[in-house]
Amino acid sequence: MFIDSHCHLSFPGLRENLPAILSDMAAAQVHEAICICTQMEEFEAVHALALEHPVLWATVGVHPDTEDMREPDVDELVRMASLPRVVAVGETGLDYYRLNGRSVADMEWQRERFRTHIRAARQVRKPLVIHTRASAADTLRVLDEEGGEAAGGVFHCFTESAEVALAAVERGYYISFSGIVSFKNAQDLRDLLPLLPRDRILIETDSPYLAPVPFRGKTNTPAYVPHVAQAVAGALGLPVPELAALTAQNTRRLFQLPGVAG
Repeated sequence: MFIDSHCHLSFPGLRENLPAILSDMAAAQVHEAICICTQMEEFEAVHALALEHPVLWATVGVHPDTEDMREPDVDELVRMASLPRVVAVGETGLDYYRLNGRSVADMEWQRERFRTHIRAARQVRKPLVIHTRASAADTLRVLDEEGGEAAGGVFHCFTESAEVALAAVERGYYISFSGIVSFKNAQDLRDLLPLLPRDRILIETDSPYLAPVPFRGKTNTPAYVPHVAQAVAGALGLPVPELAALTAQNTRRLFQLPGVAG
């Protein structure tokens, strides 16, 4: 049994094909998926998916590089995160990859947004779903300044260094691997995997993006998460069924899903 810990089924291209996607998930033994919110304007649609389909769960948050969207305050995030089947706060974090002529100093709006999400997660006692790109030092710094260790969470679609991964794990966070781990040029990620505690590893699709080999370039769906598992299992020297059970248990523990043991 597999769980996709991060997907965007409310996005165009997936939303319209949901019955087929759910059928494909079942055929691939992907029993659950976490549907991630990227802006407050999207939350109602994300939440509806989780309410309508027992195999889906929801989060609430604003993606770090989403501009000109409604900014939630702590109270709103806490209120939305407290709704049934909402299991985390995010996607949040920092992204300095596309500065578009601006400096890192100009990204204070991102850092303030991130702080708001951390404060909400601590208050509602639910984990953070963290996106960090070209911003790892500030991501860790802001987490430390805001007591982010108390919330916990996951660094999703991880592409940073082993040093950053281990620093996140030291703070109680999980590390999630997407289809990128199956790419030919991602040996550094495969080399990182044996360095991590196995109880801190998750798998995801980040669909509709980043389809794993052999579907690279196609629209990704949660039904492809077994191929991510295959790449991760290969790097760890584990049978795929064992990796599937391990990451499903880790996902259940992090997001407090029913069925977690201990």
